[in-house]
Amino acid sequence: MLVLAAGTFAFRFAGPLLRSRVTFPPEAERAMELSALVLLAALVATTALTEGHGLAGVARPAGVAAAGLLAWRRAPFLVVVLGAAAVTAVLRLLGVP
Repeated sequence: MLVLAAGTFAFRFAGPLLRSRVTFPPEAERAMELSALVLLAALVATTALTEGHGLAGVARPAGVAAAGLLAWRRAPFLVVVLGAAAVTAVLRLLGVP
């Protein structure tokens, strides 16, 4: 465990240390930026659309869509979270799975 902790620390410490020495082509930097966005989108999609080994129903994706709309409209974070929870809760109260 200590070896893994030391390796992780060294790996994370090397990033800022080597940033000025290692240069990437602009295409590679753009690909790295896009890969972070793709990973985040995949995480959101997986969490929003699935539950266990099946689909999550309609209420949860609707809440995530409401959160996305509120975030796109630059609503405060608390409003985004409460809006998503409210949409999901209302749909579930109405019997929507």
